[in-house]
Amino acid sequence: MKGIEIRELNTDELIIKEKELKQELFNLRFQKATGQLNNTAIIGKVKKDLARVKTISREMHILKKTERG
Repeated sequence: MKGIEIRELNTDELIIKEKELKQELFNLRFQKATGQLNNTAIIGKVKKDLARVKTISREMHILKKTERG
């Protein structure tokens, strides 16, 4: 997921996306531990996507805070 796509989401959608990515990361780690995951590079991709969502969410939070006062 690219930063541009993430920035198009609103706050509620960002929260939902973050939860989805956390769940997906958990599932991938579980699959890796049980030996069912063939492509371990997917874990890194999901981690980066999660970091992007968190970063943009934080930016939006700071922007709203500065606009208020």
